[in-house]
Amino acid sequence: MSSESLLPAGAHNQTDVYAVHGADPEVLAYAMAKYSRSALSMRESLAEISAQRAEQFLNTFYFQYGHRSIADLAHIAFAVERLSLLAAIVLVDEQRWDGQERSTRYQNFIKSGWYLPDFGADAESRQVYLQTVEGLFTAYQNTTAAVLGALRERVTRPEEMKPEAYERTLKARAFDVARYLLPLATNTSLGQIVNARTLETQVSRLLSHPIAEIRELGRRLKDAATGPAWNVNAQAGLALVKEIAGADAALGERAEALLAREVRTAPTLVKYAEPNLYLTETRQALEQAAAELFAGIRIDAAPVVDLVERTETLEVELAATLLYWASHYPYRQVRDLVAGLPEARVAEFIELGLRKRGRHDEALRAFHAGAALRFDILMDIGGFRDMHRHRRVTQIQQGFTAVHGYDTPESGDAAGLVEAGILADYQHTVEGAHAAAARIAQGTAPEAAQSAIYAYPLATRVRCLFKMDFAEAQYISELRSAPAGHFSYRRVAWEMYKAMERQHPSLAKHIRVTDFDKPIDLLQR
Repeated sequence: MSSESLLPAGAHNQTDVYAVHGADPEVLAYAMAKYSRSALSMRESLAEISAQRAEQFLNTFYFQYGHRSIADLAHIAFAVERLSLLAAIVLVDEQRWDGQERSTRYQNFIKSGWYLPDFGADAESRQVYLQTVEGLFTAYQNTTAAVLGALRERVTRPEEMKPEAYERTLKARAFDVARYLLPLATNTSLGQIVNARTLETQVSRLLSHPIAEIRELGRRLKDAATGPAWNVNAQAGLALVKEIAGADAALGERAEALLAREVRTAPTLVKYAEPNLYLTETRQALEQAAAELFAGIRIDAAPVVDLVERTETLEVELAATLLYWASHYPYRQVRDLVAGLPEARVAEFIELGLRKRGRHDEALRAFHAGAALRFDILMDIGGFRDMHRHRRVTQIQQGFTAVHGYDTPESGDAAGLVEAGILADYQHTVEGAHAAAARIAQGTAPEAAQSAIYAYPLATRVRCLFKMDFAEAQYISELRSAPAGHFSYRRVAWEMYKAMERQHPSLAKHIRVTDFDKPIDLLQR
Protein backbone atom coordinates (compact mmCIF):
# COMPACT_ATOMS: atom_id res chain seq x y z
CA MET A 1 0.00 0.00 0.00
CA SER A 2 1.46 3.39 -0.97
CA SER A 3 1.91 6.22 1.52
CA GLU A 4 -0.41 8.31 -0.69
CA SER A 5 -3.31 5.87 -0.17
CA LEU A 6 -3.09 6.36 3.61
CA LEU A 7 -3.72 10.10 3.39
CA PRO A 8 -7.14 11.67 3.99
CA ALA A 9 -9.20 12.59 0.95
CA GLY A 10 -7.86 15.71 -0.72
CA ALA A 11 -4.35 15.39 0.75
CA HIS A 12 -1.49 14.98 -1.77
CA ASN A 13 2.11 14.56 -0.60
CA GLN A 14 3.77 13.80 -3.93
CA THR A 15 5.20 16.93 -5.51
CA ASP A 16 5.89 16.56 -9.22
CA VAL A 17 8.96 18.26 -10.67
CA TYR A 18 10.02 18.02 -14.30
CA ALA A 19 12.11 20.04 -16.72
CA VAL A 20 10.49 21.45 -19.86
CA HIS A 21 12.47 21.42 -23.08
CA GLY A 22 11.75 22.15 -26.72
CA ALA A 23 8.85 24.61 -26.46
CA ASP A 24 9.12 28.00 -28.17
CA PRO A 25 9.79 30.76 -25.58
CA GLU A 26 6.43 32.49 -26.11
CA VAL A 27 4.43 29.24 -25.97
CA LEU A 28 6.24 28.34 -22.76
CA ALA A 29 5.58 31.81 -21.31
CA TYR A 30 1.86 31.41 -22.08
CA ALA A 31 1.80 27.97 -20.48
CA MET A 32 3.47 29.27 -17.32
CA ALA A 33 1.20 32.30 -17.18
CA LYS A 34 -1.81 29.96 -17.26
CA TYR A 35 -0.89 28.71 -13.78
CA SER A 36 -2.48 31.90 -12.41
CA ARG A 37 -5.80 31.32 -14.21
CA SER A 38 -6.00 27.55 -14.77
CA ALA A 39 -5.68 24.32 -12.78
CA LEU A 40 -4.16 22.51 -15.77
CA SER A 41 -0.72 20.98 -15.41
CA MET A 42 2.14 22.22 -17.58
CA ARG A 43 1.94 19.06 -19.70
CA GLU A 44 -1.78 19.64 -20.28
CA SER A 45 -1.32 23.32 -21.08
CA LEU A 46 1.47 22.71 -23.59
CA ALA A 47 -0.58 20.03 -25.30
CA GLU A 48 -3.38 22.47 -26.12
CA ILE A 49 -1.42 25.67 -26.81
CA SER A 50 -0.46 26.68 -30.33
CA ALA A 51 1.87 29.50 -31.37
CA GLN A 52 -1.17 31.40 -32.67
CA ARG A 53 -3.01 31.12 -29.35
CA ALA A 54 0.11 32.22 -27.52
CA GLU A 55 0.37 35.31 -29.72
CA GLN A 56 -3.28 36.20 -29.12
CA PHE A 57 -2.88 35.81 -25.35
CA LEU A 58 0.28 37.91 -25.22
CA ASN A 59 -1.20 40.65 -27.36
CA THR A 60 -4.12 40.92 -24.95
CA PHE A 61 -2.52 40.51 -21.53
CA TYR A 62 0.98 41.86 -22.18
CA PHE A 63 0.34 44.80 -24.48
CA GLN A 64 -3.28 45.78 -23.73
CA TYR A 65 -3.52 44.98 -20.02
CA GLY A 66 0.12 45.66 -19.15
CA HIS A 67 0.86 42.36 -17.37
CA ARG A 68 4.58 42.78 -18.10
CA SER A 69 5.70 40.02 -15.75
CA ILE A 70 4.51 37.51 -18.35
CA ALA A 71 7.51 38.44 -20.51
CA ASP A 72 9.82 37.41 -17.65
CA LEU A 73 8.79 33.81 -18.38
CA ALA A 74 10.13 33.74 -21.96
CA HIS A 75 13.91 33.40 -22.16
CA ILE A 76 15.91 33.70 -25.36
CA ALA A 77 19.58 32.98 -25.99
CA PHE A 78 21.56 35.15 -28.40
CA ALA A 79 25.05 35.05 -29.86
CA VAL A 80 26.31 38.56 -30.66
CA GLU A 81 29.57 38.51 -32.57
CA ARG A 82 31.95 41.10 -34.02
CA LEU A 83 30.61 44.10 -32.15
CA SER A 84 32.87 46.79 -30.71
CA LEU A 85 33.84 46.90 -27.04
CA LEU A 86 31.95 50.19 -26.89
CA ALA A 87 28.77 48.58 -28.20
CA ALA A 88 29.22 45.62 -25.84
CA ILE A 89 29.36 47.92 -22.80
CA VAL A 90 26.09 49.52 -23.85
CA LEU A 91 24.46 46.19 -24.75
CA VAL A 92 25.06 44.53 -21.37
CA ASP A 93 24.02 47.56 -19.32
CA GLU A 94 20.89 45.83 -18.01
CA GLN A 95 20.12 45.05 -14.37
CA ARG A 96 18.46 41.75 -15.38
CA TRP A 97 21.10 40.23 -17.67
CA ASP A 98 23.00 36.95 -17.92
CA GLY A 99 25.82 36.33 -20.35
CA GLN A 100 29.52 35.98 -21.02
CA GLU A 101 31.92 37.98 -23.18
CA ARG A 102 35.39 37.36 -24.59
CA SER A 103 37.95 38.10 -21.89
CA THR A 104 40.72 40.63 -22.52
CA ARG A 105 42.60 38.91 -19.69
CA TYR A 106 42.92 35.48 -21.30
CA GLN A 107 42.69 36.06 -25.04
CA ASN A 108 44.98 37.82 -27.50
CA PHE A 109 42.92 40.46 -29.31
CA ILE A 110 45.51 41.35 -31.93
CA LYS A 111 43.54 39.62 -34.71
CA SER A 112 40.05 40.53 -33.48
CA GLY A 113 39.57 43.41 -35.89
CA TRP A 114 37.86 46.69 -35.07
CA TYR A 115 34.88 48.87 -35.93
CA LEU A 116 35.11 51.69 -38.49
CA PRO A 117 32.45 54.41 -38.12
CA ASP A 118 31.01 56.24 -41.09
CA PHE A 119 33.06 59.41 -41.64
CA GLY A 120 31.16 60.50 -44.72
CA ALA A 121 33.18 63.04 -46.70
CA ASP A 122 35.52 63.78 -43.76
CA ALA A 123 38.56 61.97 -45.19
CA GLU A 124 40.97 63.68 -42.80
CA SER A 125 39.18 62.41 -39.68
CA ARG A 126 38.94 58.95 -41.20
CA GLN A 127 42.70 58.88 -41.75
CA VAL A 128 43.39 60.11 -38.21
CA TYR A 129 41.09 57.39 -36.88
CA LEU A 130 42.77 54.64 -38.91
CA GLN A 131 46.26 55.70 -37.82
CA THR A 132 45.17 55.93 -34.18
CA VAL A 133 43.48 52.54 -34.00
CA GLU A 134 46.28 50.79 -35.89
CA GLY A 135 48.82 52.49 -33.63
CA LEU A 136 47.01 51.28 -30.51
CA PHE A 137 46.98 47.70 -31.78
CA THR A 138 50.69 47.88 -32.59
CA ALA A 139 51.37 49.21 -29.09
CA TYR A 140 49.17 46.45 -27.65
CA GLN A 141 51.22 43.80 -29.45
CA ASN A 142 54.55 45.36 -28.46
CA THR A 143 53.48 45.79 -24.85
CA THR A 144 52.34 42.16 -24.60
CA ALA A 145 55.75 40.99 -25.85
CA ALA A 146 57.75 43.36 -23.63
CA VAL A 147 55.83 42.60 -20.43
CA LEU A 148 55.89 38.87 -21.13
CA GLY A 149 59.68 39.03 -21.57
CA ALA A 150 60.07 40.92 -18.29
CA LEU A 151 57.88 38.39 -16.48
CA ARG A 152 59.93 35.47 -17.79
CA GLU A 153 63.04 37.07 -16.34
CA ARG A 154 61.44 37.83 -12.99
CA VAL A 155 59.31 34.72 -12.34
CA THR A 156 60.96 31.31 -12.24
CA ARG A 157 58.89 28.31 -13.23
CA PRO A 158 58.41 25.89 -10.30
CA GLU A 159 59.52 22.34 -11.06
CA GLU A 160 56.03 20.98 -10.40
CA MET A 161 54.44 23.42 -12.86
CA LYS A 162 54.11 22.31 -16.48
CA PRO A 163 55.80 24.62 -19.03
CA GLU A 164 52.56 25.23 -20.93
CA ALA A 165 50.74 26.22 -17.73
CA TYR A 166 53.61 28.55 -16.80
CA GLU A 167 53.58 30.18 -20.22
CA ARG A 168 49.78 30.49 -20.26
CA THR A 169 49.76 32.16 -16.83
CA LEU A 170 52.47 34.66 -17.70
CA LYS A 171 50.72 35.53 -20.97
CA ALA A 172 47.54 36.26 -19.02
CA ARG A 173 49.52 38.57 -16.71
CA ALA A 174 50.96 40.30 -19.79
CA PHE A 175 47.48 40.72 -21.29
CA ASP A 176 46.43 42.35 -17.99
CA VAL A 177 48.87 45.16 -18.77
CA ALA A 178 48.55 45.30 -22.57
CA ARG A 179 44.75 45.52 -22.55
CA TYR A 180 45.01 49.15 -21.40
CA LEU A 181 45.94 49.95 -25.01
CA LEU A 182 42.99 48.27 -26.73
CA PRO A 183 40.70 50.90 -28.28
CA LEU A 184 36.95 50.86 -27.67
CA ALA A 185 36.69 50.09 -31.40
CA THR A 186 38.08 46.58 -30.78
CA ASN A 187 35.78 43.76 -31.89
CA THR A 188 34.52 41.29 -29.30
CA SER A 189 31.81 38.62 -29.07
CA LEU A 190 29.35 37.67 -26.36
CA GLY A 191 26.43 35.44 -25.57
CA GLN A 192 23.38 36.48 -23.58
CA ILE A 193 20.31 34.78 -22.16
CA VAL A 194 17.59 37.29 -21.31
CA ASN A 195 13.89 37.26 -20.66
CA ALA A 196 11.62 38.98 -23.15
CA ARG A 197 10.90 41.95 -20.89
CA THR A 198 14.61 42.71 -20.54
CA LEU A 199 15.04 42.14 -24.27
CA GLU A 200 12.28 44.61 -25.10
CA THR A 201 13.81 47.36 -22.94
CA GLN A 202 17.28 46.48 -24.20
CA VAL A 203 16.26 46.77 -27.85
CA SER A 204 14.42 50.04 -27.18
CA ARG A 205 17.44 51.47 -25.36
CA LEU A 206 19.83 50.47 -28.15
CA LEU A 207 17.55 51.96 -30.82
CA SER A 208 17.59 55.22 -28.85
CA HIS A 209 21.38 55.53 -28.70
CA PRO A 210 23.24 58.40 -30.42
CA ILE A 211 25.84 56.03 -31.93
CA ALA A 212 25.00 54.41 -35.28
CA GLU A 213 26.61 51.03 -34.57
CA ILE A 214 24.57 50.65 -31.40
CA ARG A 215 21.31 51.60 -33.10
CA GLU A 216 22.06 49.03 -35.80
CA LEU A 217 22.78 46.48 -33.07
CA GLY A 218 19.32 47.17 -31.67
CA ARG A 219 17.75 46.54 -35.07
CA ARG A 220 19.68 43.31 -35.54
CA LEU A 221 18.73 42.11 -32.07
CA LYS A 222 15.08 42.84 -32.78
CA ASP A 223 15.27 41.01 -36.12
CA ALA A 224 16.90 38.02 -34.44
CA ALA A 225 14.17 37.95 -31.78
CA THR A 226 11.24 38.24 -34.18
CA GLY A 227 12.55 36.04 -37.00
CA PRO A 228 13.77 32.46 -37.41
CA ALA A 229 16.44 31.32 -34.98
CA TRP A 230 19.45 29.07 -35.38
CA ASN A 231 18.44 25.80 -33.71
CA VAL A 232 21.19 23.43 -32.60
CA ASN A 233 18.92 20.39 -32.46
CA ALA A 234 17.42 21.21 -35.86
CA GLN A 235 20.86 21.57 -37.41
CA ALA A 236 21.98 18.23 -35.97
CA GLY A 237 18.74 16.59 -37.15
CA LEU A 238 19.15 18.10 -40.60
CA ALA A 239 22.67 16.70 -40.91
CA LEU A 240 21.40 13.25 -39.91
CA VAL A 241 18.50 13.39 -42.41
CA LYS A 242 20.80 14.47 -45.22
CA GLU A 243 23.15 11.64 -44.38
CA ILE A 244 20.29 9.13 -44.50
CA ALA A 245 18.80 10.67 -47.65
CA GLY A 246 22.12 10.35 -49.46
CA ALA A 247 21.61 11.18 -53.13
CA ASP A 248 17.91 11.98 -52.68
CA ALA A 249 18.27 15.79 -52.84
CA ALA A 250 14.50 16.33 -52.81
CA LEU A 251 14.15 14.52 -49.48
CA GLY A 252 16.95 16.58 -47.97
CA GLU A 253 15.36 19.84 -49.13
CA ARG A 254 11.97 18.89 -47.68
CA ALA A 255 13.55 18.02 -44.33
CA GLU A 256 15.43 21.32 -44.27
CA ALA A 257 12.26 23.31 -44.98
CA LEU A 258 10.33 21.46 -42.25
CA LEU A 259 12.98 21.96 -39.58
CA ALA A 260 13.53 25.63 -40.43
CA ARG A 261 9.79 26.35 -40.32
CA GLU A 262 9.50 25.25 -36.71
CA VAL A 263 12.32 27.36 -35.29
CA ARG A 264 10.98 30.56 -33.68
CA THR A 265 11.99 32.84 -30.81
CA ALA A 266 9.83 35.67 -29.41
CA PRO A 267 8.16 37.50 -32.30
CA THR A 268 5.21 38.84 -30.30
CA LEU A 269 6.88 40.15 -27.14
CA VAL A 270 9.54 42.22 -28.92
CA LYS A 271 7.82 43.33 -32.11
CA TYR A 272 6.70 46.69 -30.68
CA ALA A 273 10.12 47.69 -29.30
CA GLU A 274 10.89 51.16 -30.65
CA PRO A 275 13.24 54.05 -29.80
CA ASN A 276 12.46 55.48 -26.35
CA LEU A 277 11.75 59.20 -26.67
CA TYR A 278 11.50 59.53 -22.89
CA LEU A 279 15.11 58.38 -22.58
CA THR A 280 16.57 60.46 -25.41
CA GLU A 281 14.69 63.70 -24.77
CA THR A 282 15.21 63.55 -21.00
CA ARG A 283 18.93 62.90 -21.42
CA GLN A 284 19.25 65.95 -23.67
CA ALA A 285 17.28 68.13 -21.27
CA LEU A 286 19.36 67.03 -18.27
CA GLU A 287 22.62 67.56 -20.12
CA GLN A 288 21.56 71.12 -20.88
CA ALA A 289 20.46 71.68 -17.28
CA ALA A 290 23.75 70.29 -15.95
CA ALA A 291 25.78 72.44 -18.34
CA GLU A 292 23.94 75.56 -17.14
CA LEU A 293 24.23 74.63 -13.45
CA PHE A 294 27.96 73.85 -13.62
CA ALA A 295 28.94 76.64 -16.01
CA GLY A 296 32.36 77.97 -14.98
CA ILE A 297 32.80 75.37 -12.21
CA ARG A 298 35.87 73.15 -12.36
CA ILE A 299 35.63 69.41 -11.77
CA ASP A 300 36.89 68.64 -8.26
CA ALA A 301 39.72 66.17 -7.78
CA ALA A 302 38.39 62.87 -6.47
CA PRO A 303 39.84 59.60 -5.20
CA VAL A 304 39.53 56.28 -7.02
CA VAL A 305 36.71 55.35 -4.63
CA ASP A 306 34.62 57.82 -2.68
CA LEU A 307 32.01 56.41 -0.29
CA VAL A 308 29.64 59.37 -0.14
CA GLU A 309 27.99 59.44 3.27
CA ARG A 310 24.26 60.12 3.38
CA THR A 311 23.53 63.66 4.57
CA GLU A 312 20.95 64.76 1.98
CA THR A 313 17.22 64.31 1.61
CA LEU A 314 15.77 61.81 -0.85
CA GLU A 315 14.78 64.69 -3.11
CA VAL A 316 18.34 66.01 -3.21
CA GLU A 317 19.67 62.52 -3.94
CA LEU A 318 17.29 62.11 -6.88
CA ALA A 319 18.15 65.49 -8.38
CA ALA A 320 21.88 65.01 -7.79
CA THR A 321 21.86 61.56 -9.39
CA LEU A 322 20.07 62.84 -12.48
CA LEU A 323 22.61 65.66 -12.90
CA TYR A 324 25.53 63.34 -12.15
CA TRP A 325 24.37 61.02 -14.96
CA ALA A 326 24.27 63.95 -17.39
CA SER A 327 27.67 65.42 -16.47
CA HIS A 328 31.28 64.51 -15.66
CA TYR A 329 31.39 65.81 -12.08
CA PRO A 330 31.98 63.69 -8.93
CA TYR A 331 28.83 62.74 -7.06
CA ARG A 332 29.98 64.46 -3.87
CA GLN A 333 30.48 67.74 -5.73
CA VAL A 334 27.09 67.44 -7.44
CA ARG A 335 25.32 66.44 -4.23
CA ASP A 336 26.80 69.33 -2.23
CA LEU A 337 25.88 71.86 -4.90
CA VAL A 338 22.30 70.59 -5.24
CA ALA A 339 21.88 70.44 -1.45
CA GLY A 340 22.48 74.18 -1.34
CA LEU A 341 19.75 74.99 -3.87
CA PRO A 342 16.20 76.08 -2.96
CA GLU A 343 13.70 73.24 -2.67
CA ALA A 344 11.79 74.54 -5.68
CA ARG A 345 14.92 74.33 -7.85
CA VAL A 346 15.60 70.78 -6.69
CA ALA A 347 12.03 69.84 -7.54
CA GLU A 348 12.51 71.26 -11.05
CA PHE A 349 15.33 68.82 -11.78
CA ILE A 350 13.24 65.88 -10.56
CA GLU A 351 10.30 67.02 -12.67
CA LEU A 352 12.65 67.30 -15.65
CA GLY A 353 13.56 63.64 -15.18
CA LEU A 354 9.91 62.58 -15.34
CA ARG A 355 8.25 65.11 -17.64
CA LYS A 356 8.52 63.04 -20.82
CA ARG A 357 7.69 59.69 -19.22
CA GLY A 358 5.11 57.75 -21.22
CA ARG A 359 2.42 55.39 -20.01
CA HIS A 360 4.56 52.26 -20.28
CA ASP A 361 7.95 53.84 -19.50
CA GLU A 362 9.77 52.82 -16.37
CA ALA A 363 11.36 55.74 -14.54
CA LEU A 364 15.01 56.29 -15.36
CA ARG A 365 17.56 54.26 -13.44
CA ALA A 366 18.62 57.43 -11.63
CA PHE A 367 15.35 57.21 -9.69
CA HIS A 368 16.53 54.00 -8.00
CA ALA A 369 17.43 55.89 -4.84
CA GLY A 370 17.69 55.21 -1.14
CA ALA A 371 20.57 52.70 -1.06
CA ALA A 372 22.61 52.88 2.13
CA LEU A 373 26.02 52.83 0.42
CA ARG A 374 27.02 55.01 -2.56
CA PHE A 375 30.48 54.41 -4.02
CA ASP A 376 31.58 56.94 -6.64
CA ILE A 377 34.29 55.11 -8.59
CA LEU A 378 36.76 56.56 -11.10
CA MET A 379 38.76 53.85 -12.87
CA ASP A 380 40.06 52.67 -16.23
CA ILE A 381 37.47 51.48 -18.74
CA GLY A 382 38.98 47.98 -18.80
CA GLY A 383 38.52 47.54 -15.05
CA PHE A 384 35.09 49.15 -15.20
CA ARG A 385 33.96 46.49 -17.68
CA ASP A 386 34.69 43.89 -14.98
CA MET A 387 32.90 45.87 -12.26
CA HIS A 388 30.02 46.47 -14.67
CA ARG A 389 29.04 42.79 -14.35
CA HIS A 390 27.67 43.25 -10.84
CA ARG A 391 23.88 43.30 -11.18
CA ARG A 392 22.74 43.62 -7.56
CA VAL A 393 23.69 47.28 -7.58
CA THR A 394 22.34 50.41 -9.21
CA GLN A 395 24.98 51.71 -11.61
CA ILE A 396 24.83 55.28 -12.88
CA GLN A 397 27.55 55.52 -15.51
CA GLN A 398 28.68 58.82 -16.93
CA GLY A 399 29.61 59.23 -20.58
CA PHE A 400 33.06 58.40 -21.91
CA THR A 401 35.48 61.32 -22.01
CA ALA A 402 39.20 62.05 -21.87
CA VAL A 403 38.70 64.81 -19.29
CA HIS A 404 39.59 62.46 -16.39
CA GLY A 405 42.87 61.32 -17.97
CA TYR A 406 44.04 57.72 -17.98
CA ASP A 407 45.51 55.02 -15.74
CA THR A 408 49.01 53.59 -15.99
CA PRO A 409 49.25 49.86 -15.16
CA GLU A 410 51.88 49.81 -12.44
CA SER A 411 51.33 47.03 -9.91
CA GLY A 412 53.10 44.23 -8.13
CA ASP A 413 50.57 41.91 -9.78
CA ALA A 414 52.51 42.03 -13.06
CA ALA A 415 55.67 43.38 -14.61
CA GLY A 416 55.22 47.12 -14.87
CA LEU A 417 55.88 49.35 -17.83
CA VAL A 418 59.05 50.73 -16.23
CA GLU A 419 60.39 47.23 -15.68
CA ALA A 420 59.56 46.37 -19.29
CA GLY A 421 61.22 49.57 -20.50
CA ILE A 422 58.16 50.94 -22.33
CA LEU A 423 56.61 53.53 -19.99
CA ALA A 424 57.37 56.47 -22.28
CA ASP A 425 55.99 54.60 -25.30
CA TYR A 426 52.79 53.82 -23.39
CA GLN A 427 52.26 57.41 -22.31
CA HIS A 428 52.95 58.71 -25.82
CA THR A 429 50.47 56.25 -27.34
CA VAL A 430 47.61 56.91 -24.92
CA GLU A 431 48.03 60.67 -24.97
CA GLY A 432 48.27 60.57 -28.75
CA ALA A 433 44.99 58.61 -28.92
CA HIS A 434 43.26 61.20 -26.70
CA ALA A 435 44.56 64.03 -28.86
CA ALA A 436 43.42 62.23 -32.01
CA ALA A 437 39.96 61.68 -30.52
CA ALA A 438 39.69 65.41 -29.81
CA ARG A 439 40.53 66.15 -33.47
CA ILE A 440 37.97 63.62 -34.72
CA ALA A 441 35.28 65.09 -32.45
CA GLN A 442 35.81 68.49 -34.08
CA GLY A 443 35.49 67.07 -37.60
CA THR A 444 32.57 67.10 -40.00
CA ALA A 445 31.66 63.39 -39.89
CA PRO A 446 27.92 62.59 -39.41
CA GLU A 447 28.50 61.58 -35.77
CA ALA A 448 31.89 63.16 -35.15
CA ALA A 449 31.75 63.36 -31.33
CA GLN A 450 30.40 59.82 -31.04
CA SER A 451 32.92 58.38 -33.53
CA ALA A 452 35.78 59.89 -31.52
CA ILE A 453 34.91 57.71 -28.52
CA TYR A 454 36.00 54.58 -30.41
CA ALA A 455 39.59 55.86 -30.37
CA TYR A 456 39.77 55.92 -26.56
CA PRO A 457 41.99 53.13 -25.20
CA LEU A 458 40.78 51.10 -22.23
CA ALA A 459 43.28 53.01 -20.08
CA THR A 460 40.91 56.00 -20.25
CA ARG A 461 39.17 56.68 -16.97
CA VAL A 462 35.39 56.54 -16.62
CA ARG A 463 33.26 57.54 -13.64
CA CYS A 464 30.36 55.46 -12.34
CA LEU A 465 28.21 55.64 -9.21
CA PHE A 466 27.52 52.27 -7.58
CA LYS A 467 24.60 52.22 -5.11
CA MET A 468 24.21 49.08 -3.01
CA ASP A 469 23.46 47.50 0.34
CA PHE A 470 26.03 46.13 2.78
CA ALA A 471 25.77 42.53 1.56
CA GLU A 472 26.76 43.55 -1.98
CA ALA A 473 29.60 45.77 -0.75
CA GLN A 474 30.87 42.82 1.25
CA TYR A 475 30.54 40.50 -1.75
CA ILE A 476 32.33 42.82 -4.20
CA SER A 477 35.14 43.63 -1.77
CA GLU A 478 35.80 39.96 -1.07
CA LEU A 479 35.44 38.69 -4.64
CA ARG A 480 37.24 41.45 -6.49
CA SER A 481 40.18 41.75 -4.07
CA ALA A 482 41.16 38.07 -4.51
CA PRO A 483 44.71 37.42 -5.82
CA ALA A 484 43.46 35.90 -9.09
CA GLY A 485 41.73 39.13 -10.08
CA HIS A 486 43.00 41.98 -12.24
CA PHE A 487 45.01 44.56 -10.29
CA SER A 488 42.74 47.37 -11.51
CA TYR A 489 39.59 46.14 -9.80
CA ARG A 490 41.57 44.57 -6.95
CA ARG A 491 42.60 48.09 -6.05
CA VAL A 492 39.02 49.34 -6.32
CA ALA A 493 37.73 46.53 -4.10
CA TRP A 494 40.43 47.29 -1.53
CA GLU A 495 39.57 51.01 -1.56
CA MET A 496 35.89 50.14 -1.12
CA TYR A 497 36.81 48.14 1.95
CA LYS A 498 39.03 50.91 3.34
CA ALA A 499 36.20 53.42 2.89
CA MET A 500 33.87 51.07 4.76
CA GLU A 501 36.48 50.67 7.47
CA ARG A 502 36.65 54.44 7.98
CA GLN A 503 32.91 55.06 8.03
CA HIS A 504 31.52 51.75 9.32
CA PRO A 505 34.32 49.97 11.24
CA SER A 506 31.97 47.63 13.11
CA LEU A 507 30.69 46.30 9.76
CA ALA A 508 33.97 46.35 7.85
CA LYS A 509 35.53 43.87 10.26
CA HIS A 510 33.20 41.21 8.82
CA ILE A 511 34.54 41.65 5.27
CA ARG A 512 37.11 38.98 4.33
CA VAL A 513 39.13 41.20 2.04
CA THR A 514 42.57 40.51 0.54
CA ASP A 515 45.09 43.27 1.22
CA PHE A 516 45.92 44.87 -2.14
CA ASP A 517 49.22 46.22 -0.80
CA LYS A 518 50.65 42.79 0.00
CA PRO A 519 52.60 40.89 -2.71
CA ILE A 520 50.86 37.97 -4.40
CA ASP A 521 52.01 34.88 -6.24
CA LEU A 522 52.08 35.86 -9.92
CA LEU A 523 51.55 32.24 -10.93
CA GLN A 524 48.28 32.03 -9.01
CA ARG A 525 45.25 32.58 -11.30
